[in-house]
Amino acid sequence: MIKTEKVLHLKSSRGRKVRVVREHYLREGVPCYSSLCQADCANEGKLLSSDLTHYVVPDAGVVVDYLEILEFQELRGIVFTQTACQAVHHSKGRRQYNRLRSLLKDPRHECVLFANEFQEYSYCPREKGESQDKWQTRCVYYAAVWYHDHLASLKPVVMITQDQAAVTQYSSLNSGIYVISMEDYLQSFWPELQAAQELYCSISQAFQEKECEGTEKEYSEHLPSEVLEAGIKSGRYIQGTLNVNKHRAQYEAFVRLEGSTNKNTELNSDVLVRGSKSRNRAMHGDVVVVELLPKNEWSGRTTSLSEAHGEDKTAEDAQSQPMPTGGVVGILQRNWRDYVVTFPPREETQSQSRNSQRILVTPWDQRVPKIRISTQQADALQDHRVVVRIDSWESTSLYPNGHNVRVLGRAGELETEVQTILIENCIHVAPFSEAQLRELPTTSSEKPWQVDPAEVAVRHDLRQSHLVFSIDPQGCEDVDDALSVRCLPGGTRLELGVHIADVTHFVTEGSFTDLEARARATTYYLADRRYDMLPAVLSADLCSLLGGVDRYAMSVIWELDMHTLATNRVWYGRTVIRSSYQLHYELAQALLNGEEAEVPELLGLAPDERDAKVAQLTQALDTLTHIARHLRTQRDREGALELEGLEVRAQLDEEKNITALVPRQPLEVHETVAECMIYANHWVARKIQESFPQQALLRHHPPPRQEFFCQLVDSAKARGFTINTRSNKALADSLDCAVDPQDPLVNRLLRVMATQAMSNALYFSTGSCSQDQYYHYGLALDRYTHFTSPIRRYADMVVHRLLTAALDRGLGPSEARAGNRELEEMAQHINRKNQAAQRSQKCSTELFQCLYFKDKDPQTDPRCVADAVVYAIRANGMLVFVPQYGLKGAVYVRNREGQVAAVGPDGGCVWQSGSTQRYLDRISTVCSSGTTTFSLFDHITVRISVHPSRCHSDSLRMDVVSNKPHQPPEPQRAPPQGRSQLVQEVVRLVEEASQQAQEKAARGCTLSREEREFRQSKGPNLYSLLEEVRELALVDLVGLGGAGGDLGSTGQACATSA
Repeated sequence: MIKTEKVLHLKSSRGRKVRVVREHYLREGVPCYSSLCQADCANEGKLLSSDLTHYVVPDAGVVVDYLEILEFQELRGIVFTQTACQAVHHSKGRRQYNRLRSLLKDPRHECVLFANEFQEYSYCPREKGESQDKWQTRCVYYAAVWYHDHLASLKPVVMITQDQAAVTQYSSLNSGIYVISMEDYLQSFWPELQAAQELYCSISQAFQEKECEGTEKEYSEHLPSEVLEAGIKSGRYIQGTLNVNKHRAQYEAFVRLEGSTNKNTELNSDVLVRGSKSRNRAMHGDVVVVELLPKNEWSGRTTSLSEAHGEDKTAEDAQSQPMPTGGVVGILQRNWRDYVVTFPPREETQSQSRNSQRILVTPWDQRVPKIRISTQQADALQDHRVVVRIDSWESTSLYPNGHNVRVLGRAGELETEVQTILIENCIHVAPFSEAQLRELPTTSSEKPWQVDPAEVAVRHDLRQSHLVFSIDPQGCEDVDDALSVRCLPGGTRLELGVHIADVTHFVTEGSFTDLEARARATTYYLADRRYDMLPAVLSADLCSLLGGVDRYAMSVIWELDMHTLATNRVWYGRTVIRSSYQLHYELAQALLNGEEAEVPELLGLAPDERDAKVAQLTQALDTLTHIARHLRTQRDREGALELEGLEVRAQLDEEKNITALVPRQPLEVHETVAECMIYANHWVARKIQESFPQQALLRHHPPPRQEFFCQLVDSAKARGFTINTRSNKALADSLDCAVDPQDPLVNRLLRVMATQAMSNALYFSTGSCSQDQYYHYGLALDRYTHFTSPIRRYADMVVHRLLTAALDRGLGPSEARAGNRELEEMAQHINRKNQAAQRSQKCSTELFQCLYFKDKDPQTDPRCVADAVVYAIRANGMLVFVPQYGLKGAVYVRNREGQVAAVGPDGGCVWQSGSTQRYLDRISTVCSSGTTTFSLFDHITVRISVHPSRCHSDSLRMDVVSNKPHQPPEPQRAPPQGRSQLVQEVVRLVEEASQQAQEKAARGCTLSREEREFRQSKGPNLYSLLEEVRELALVDLVGLGGAGGDLGSTGQACATSA
């Protein structure tokens, strides 16, 4: 090893230039990660294969500007140098740098990282007077030379650069090393890769347009970073995340404060940023720095409902009390991502600019401003959804500049809209690679997988000693939990067992399958499909605790006192189980109720034997229910909340494909299973936290901010109820008392409001916060984690590994698998992915709701008229809930023309000239025919129609028909029950013809299209979603929200799953 010095020119916090000299160590043994290596390098992990025609070494400029082209899987054998990676980090920031790191880790991409600046013979010290760009190019070239010589000239090396001077200088220096431009490389080596060449042209055009921009300032320049940091520390500036109100995207945004950076003790609310100029080029999700305006210039948030996709004039909108208001003075971290856009109509394209190549496109997300791109395909891409990326937004430009990446398809088509939802939520789910599938065991009907006797010998074998059974939705395939309960000898003790699929036995940490599962972090459930976190061979077979087959499990077994149900002892460990019964919820409840029920596993037995086994199973279910009631009572005493959610079950056909989603009737057995899972999660959390105090993955639910309860408290008060929100116990007791015997929907809506006030439940590493922050507010538990669903949640896999490490007595905390910092980064990643999964599911549900109503005439179709309940009052209307379809949305009583809704002679509502009067609990319209009042919790009749949008997603519109409850006519056909069953209707209408063709083709092959492409089944199978809902009764109810209203604009966090 050789010690040298590396000189860095940095800036101090005060802006002064500082020359820093650091020790720099060089060594000869730096891995090359090539399978052609003959020098015995310590190569581990991904290797470049030997069957490639050449290796590619991009210089720093290419990696910084054209990384998305290098992400094409067809481009193989790429060697990213340390120099280029550092250039990305310094010039593009941590977000782009993490994207490059993810690319290097991805097993589907054949690329490696070469630490050229630590290699003794490839390191190039920077020469005096040499520019950084020239030095970086020289470093990359000498890295390419070393690579070629190290591999004994067995493989040609191509260096690609955008520096024409470098091409001239280096192209003829060494044989076997070719230096060419990015454009020449694509044309010469990849002429058939048209998408990459089009993307290169798009990016290059964007750079050319940027150079031609004018000099007139449209926005203020952002302050230097050192000024921002000093201002934040002194309290002059405030740091936070910008949240744009999607209903008033041009006018209203809020900055959610980050508590650790807020030095202004008088500031206890969000900061309002009004208008695009005050936003100063910041976009939704950016981490920004704001400066407050003088108090006499503060404004209030808008309290009027906005027309869907409309452009209301803010001067006419009613406002709340003034709140802190400011403007953006700097951006600390950009949140740019891929955006789906729609091209303007042809007439707008021709009028936008004399240069027809520069087009303003409209993003699908209403919170994102129009983006200027350069393209020659404007006419061809009319009515298509296109993915674009933002390159820059200078102070001289009204709009950000970007380039188009790829075309999704024609707007309005189901597959295009689904892909739009995935991209808008940053969800990328490529098919599982062959490398990943090769890591997994194989199984088939001819040669099914069997447990390994050597593995069984080191596990606790429960197959003969315990009656194990599972309880799941009917038709469930991915059974990841099972239960057991028995009376121990002596008659004074009970034994309760929760057995969870041992996924980590099959998925080794750091393997390709593990890396892919970590990247996805969760299974994504949409209304008509799912994208699994793990390949189907695991999720639906080897890790599924199916009945009558041997499976590996991770078990938690409690010894309980027969009378008090106090816990005497807890055992954790790896087991082998064989589930005797695979019950569904309705069957289990029927057995509990003493009803006649057929248990499939017992159909072939003699009557006496069958009756004996049914009695044994029923006794186990009775005991389990008794224990679960006790556990729930214990949590209720501590303040556990029961919040409102929409629960559905998947109705499957004989081929296990989903045919409908219908509301699931609440059964006691649901609560029984949920309590057992919560109990297991709690005890596992205790175990791993005690074993690894600084590096255990737990899940906490912070108490909500008191101001978020305002709507709940005011609404309950209007109905005569008092809601106490000082603690979770007080809130739970208040909600239990707020019951209207005449209308059960009142209590349900109050619980919806309580759910909307909740903060998000989040994963965290125990070393990142104090122990008093471990508390789970919703479940009233001091420690909690997720252990019971490793098939669909990566967090559970992490917890399984931690539990396994904790059970190894020779393993101390310092030897745990991940340190606190790494675990906290993983927790934040999983949190982001979980939130993306919830948003995508919400958008998917809204898509199918619109598709269901789109082909129906709202004036004549009785299915478009429904009963609705008023749950919030606004300045020009109200927010309502439609129980029949599970919809929430805005209903206006004053329209744009100034007319108001009044009751006509026939009892229906008509539009007349008049005025409105808003009160805390009601809104009244006054006109020549009299006064019409709409009060909180009133039942009214609404008409549902679709508000189409060319550039954004369609939305549902609700118009008031009558201020009286809806009286439906005698039904000739049962309407869809609940919002989720709309999926069945839409799928049937959209895919009926193609489905028949697919089924016919499938008879001749073993695997379906989804199984071939994604290694997963077509049926979405919502078992995992349902289990999460049942675990906690904390769900994302904002997902029910419709257009209008200001619930989204308040920035209030909604409750998520526990």
